Amino acid sequence: MKNSIKTQGRIKFAILAKDPDSLARACRFETDHGTVETPIFMPVGTHGVVKTLTPAELDDCQAQIILGNTYHLYLRPGLEIIEKGGGLHRFSSWNKPMLTDSGGFQVFSLAHLGKMTEDDITFRSHIDGSQHILSPEISMEIQNSLGSDIMMAFDECTPYPCDYEYAAKSLERTHRWEQRSKEHFDKLKPHYGHQQFLFGIVQGSVYPDLRVKSVEVLTNLEFDGYAIGGLAVGEPKAKMFELLSMISPLLPENKPHYLMGVGKPEDIIRGIEQGIDMFDCVLPTRNARNGTLYTWNGRIVLKQAQYRMDFTPPDESCNCYTCRNFSRAYLRHLYMNGEMTGLRLNTLHNIHFFLEVASKAREAIKSGVFLQWKKKFFEIYTVEDDHWEENTKRREERRQKHIIENNQANESRKL
Repeated sequence: MKNSIKTQGRIKFAILAKDPDSLARACRFETDHGTVETPIFMPVGTHGVVKTLTPAELDDCQAQIILGNTYHLYLRPGLEIIEKGGGLHRFSSWNKPMLTDSGGFQVFSLAHLGKMTEDDITFRSHIDGSQHILSPEISMEIQNSLGSDIMMAFDECTPYPCDYEYAAKSLERTHRWEQRSKEHFDKLKPHYGHQQFLFGIVQGSVYPDLRVKSVEVLTNLEFDGYAIGGLAVGEPKAKMFELLSMISPLLPENKPHYLMGVGKPEDIIRGIEQGIDMFDCVLPTRNARNGTLYTWNGRIVLKQAQYRMDFTPPDESCNCYTCRNFSRAYLRHLYMNGEMTGLRLNTLHNIHFFLEVASKAREAIKSGVFLQWKKKFFEIYTVEDDHWEENTKRREERRQKHIIENNQANESRKL
């Protein structure tokens, strides 16, 4: 039930330490569900759950905040069930902070199933083909009903490559949408008695002048935090970090900085160096299910034959449940046989590792030795060539395949 408490409010944010030789910083912000210390990695719980893990296991990994997906939760199980369940925190038994995206990224990835106007986007569900509308106001209403601690403004994430003319036009519309998001957010009351905050999202594709303009416009709207979106969508990694080094210093220093969708360990560290506080990515959970483990000695690909008789822990320096109890040989055995327990144990370890990376970076910043720590980390996780042209081609091939499959499914429903 709604009450008279205002949803909107200025987030309590403090900078605890700054690295003297970079933009890296250790910070803290407060929500009604708990305090978050940064730099922090946020495990992704697309459907209200981090795949294969329980809230208690996430807690054991020292997870401080997780991410939920507005688009997927809106479609299934739907707002009626989540509201009757007491909001997403209570429904999922997660009692720490939670962030939700706006739903826009998924809707735009399904752009072939609908149409976009100045007012909103009409799209069809990937589940059953039913038609839905998403707008800045509707996105705010959905996230308000979910009850996340941090909501994201509604924006358009342009693809890569994207020509300048479209990027500029999209950015103008995104700014209008984010202003509408902020105005509607300010009118909302909380469903569940706890305060919510709203982050703006900087866009502008790979064009520096558009990125600078976006920061200027959104800073004037005074969001509670600022995210950088539209990166890691296929552009060369060198371009991504060139843009990040330009954008990050322009963001308000007294607000959290969030780099959306970037999650390779080496990329997280480079992001922290540029003053980023928050990261999210499906990489640790997805790769765990594909048999790849991240350790303090590098990556382990379990399907490789070298681990068949390897009875050492995945990572002897790791204190997670998986490493305390199981060998590489056993985890390989589970993976090769498609055992669900193997997927859980792999995921548990990877989430623990990513959170430990953030924690160690935080402590290095506080100790004034971040760049020295980073140098040692990069001896293990080198900055790799992403083969971006090949990856972009593959991504486009998958997108076209998805379009064809959805068109075929829609035609079948009409028969």
